[in-house]
Amino acid sequence: MEVIGILLSLFLLMFFAYRGFSVILFAPVFALLAASLSGLTLMPAYTELFMAKAVTYIKSFFPVFLLGAVFGKIMEDTGLAKGIAHAIIKGLGKERAILSVVLAGCVLTYGGVSLFVVVFAVYPFASALFKEAGIPKRLLPATIALGAFTATMDCIPGTPQIQNLIPTNFFGTNIYAAPILGLIGGAAVLGLGITWLEHRRKKAAAAGEGYGNHTQNEPEIKNDTALPSWQLAILPLLTVLVVNFLMNNMFNWNPSMLEPFKAMKLPLTAPAVKNVISIWSLIIALVSGIGLAIVLGYKNLGSVGVLAKSLNAGAIGSLLAIMNTASEVGYGNVIASLSGFQSISHALMSIKVGGSPLVSEAVTVNILAGVTGSASGGMSIALDLMAKDWVAWANSIGMSPEILHRVASMASGGMDTLPHNGAVITLLAVCGMTHKDSYGDIFVLTCLKTLMVFVIIALHALTGIL
Repeated sequence: MEVIGILLSLFLLMFFAYRGFSVILFAPVFALLAASLSGLTLMPAYTELFMAKAVTYIKSFFPVFLLGAVFGKIMEDTGLAKGIAHAIIKGLGKERAILSVVLAGCVLTYGGVSLFVVVFAVYPFASALFKEAGIPKRLLPATIALGAFTATMDCIPGTPQIQNLIPTNFFGTNIYAAPILGLIGGAAVLGLGITWLEHRRKKAAAAGEGYGNHTQNEPEIKNDTALPSWQLAILPLLTVLVVNFLMNNMFNWNPSMLEPFKAMKLPLTAPAVKNVISIWSLIIALVSGIGLAIVLGYKNLGSVGVLAKSLNAGAIGSLLAIMNTASEVGYGNVIASLSGFQSISHALMSIKVGGSPLVSEAVTVNILAGVTGSASGGMSIALDLMAKDWVAWANSIGMSPEILHRVASMASGGMDTLPHNGAVITLLAVCGMTHKDSYGDIFVLTCLKTLMVFVIIALHALTGIL
């Protein structure tokens, strides 16, 4: 009965998320449903299990969500993000339309711009280019998704996206973990994804299908000369990458920095400095990027009042993102505390393909990312529930935690893009398309990304490379 209660709550959470209900409200509802079916008292389960872990997650990652959202909003409102997207798309031209849109998304996301901002920045130019090239607009959402939601989100080492940052807190790694495997996986996903989309484009062209007659959310391209030059616009992105790299790899962090705070009996979330170096480094990098973006793009903002609105909008937008994920983490903590979860946990941990924890980890993260419709949320739940077991398992066979990091990160970006995923819903809305029109190609990319995780696991097992 307890296992059935857990599975029922998971199904209901996925169903309500798919129907557009907020997980901030319904994650605790269905967590408490599972708790009640397991005989736990509701109010302690809510305040001591659900809220305790949700608040801990906010304490650990809120600065990253906040600064990432502000950086993205500043890059958007100053026109810097659009300047980069326009330069790439116009530079490669209609002959390489799909490649240019993918590259624009990759550059922006790897530079630290949030996925949602990338969608808004790339879409106007990508839509105009697809129309000029006669490529069906129904392929546009998948093309943008390939550039923004795949390789530079969680595969390529050093990406400052949250999906690459969360594992550092659990495994004591940094965002450059398993660089060779990450590069191979990212290149394969991009290569195969572009090949698929080009196949779809050629098939449509052979059938005489063009851009199509679309009226919903068709963009109006303003005067290109008003956009900042790409040479100027890319400087904040490079600043984030360079400062992040230097702080992660060159700066000598004092390992005893936390000792005075431990002596104060504070409830620290990090057991050691090494567990938070990546978070601290990204905070410093994002602050540097925000400052430079404001300086370079201030004339496009026009006034202090507009700057204030931009900063405020970014800050407010970060609250929704962090609260969504924190609610899913709190849900996971309630589920992990139930006796019925031991059966589920045992089944997942019993997946011992090749004698390593990697397949168990990949399957677990993929399932939870798919259920919650969130890469960061699903991964956070999985790592919070089982990271210690996977680390112990890896230590017993001499496996580096770096491969645990990379597999968790890549797996989070696998089945997360099911139809109820928030980014997918936003992407389709911005492009003026429906699930019926465009989700099929997004699902192909989802399957491709999911498969690539297991290819990377096999490659590591055969070669031992990281």
